[in-house]
Amino acid sequence: MDKQNVHMNPPHPGTNLTGEYPLEYPSAAFPGPPGHIGYPGPQAGYAVPPPGYASPGPVGFPVQHQPVTGHPGAPTQVPWMPAPLPPLNCPPGLEYLTQIDQLLIHQQIELLEVLIGFETNNKYEIKNSLGQRIYFAAEDTDCCTRNCCGPSRPFTMRILDNMGREVITLERPLRCTSCCFPCCLQEIEIQAPPGVPVGYVTQTWHPCLPKFTIQNERREDVLRISGPCVICSCCADIDFEVKSLDDKYVVGKISKHWTGLIKELFTDVDNFGIQFPLDLDVKMKAVMLGACFLIDFMFFEMTRGEQRAGVW
Repeated sequence: MDKQNVHMNPPHPGTNLTGEYPLEYPSAAFPGPPGHIGYPGPQAGYAVPPPGYASPGPVGFPVQHQPVTGHPGAPTQVPWMPAPLPPLNCPPGLEYLTQIDQLLIHQQIELLEVLIGFETNNKYEIKNSLGQRIYFAAEDTDCCTRNCCGPSRPFTMRILDNMGREVITLERPLRCTSCCFPCCLQEIEIQAPPGVPVGYVTQTWHPCLPKFTIQNERREDVLRISGPCVICSCCADIDFEVKSLDDKYVVGKISKHWTGLIKELFTDVDNFGIQFPLDLDVKMKAVMLGACFLIDFMFFEMTRGEQRAGVW
């Protein structure tokens, strides 16, 4: 399937992206639709992190507040992005997102999955456009759930910063996967820090198109996501557009990158890119990151047999 060409508005002044990922979203000065008041900004009086936030993380994760050069299963040669000064009312750990307008998500290859098809916990590196690692994400799901429920499984995704602190938690409940039933649709909750919801991504029922709604912590609709009718990964990227609520303006996108014939055929390893306005609220940037993981599990987390059928 040919990659869809989507017209987007001019880029935000002063943003820097690599040539690999062209600038395609509107500037912060763009007035938007009538009555548009901009994206939600940081809210005053942000909740204090729950007790125990600064304590050591879950078993198997690095001790918090101790500088680390890598995480379990993560390559050690990739440099970490220097931690910026946190702005006022920014959730702890999300200060990295204030300085970027693009995220690259690279799933790691699990040898056990490749050899015998045994489903293991997914692990991801999350980088900026310079290739510096910002976060490390690790799925936390039991063996029975992973191998019995497959890509439809509920999961907890723990996202750590360069100090080993769990700064974002994603919670996906077990929901219906059939497009024939408009109830119990897919959703994911984004918490930052863990235990404090900052937003949700909910599936919107449609007989043909993958559609989602991005909501804030009060479950108010903020943005929409729309994907292609036929999700085919044959030699091309697949774009999910992030739009305004009236669907008139494209403000970003989530793209599943083509990783090559061998990887696509014999693994379920996926690479993604996320674009968003530089001045978008950091909470909504974190929610878009959660949307990327939900899209990965719904459409691209397949067995090797399903993967071959999807490619061809």
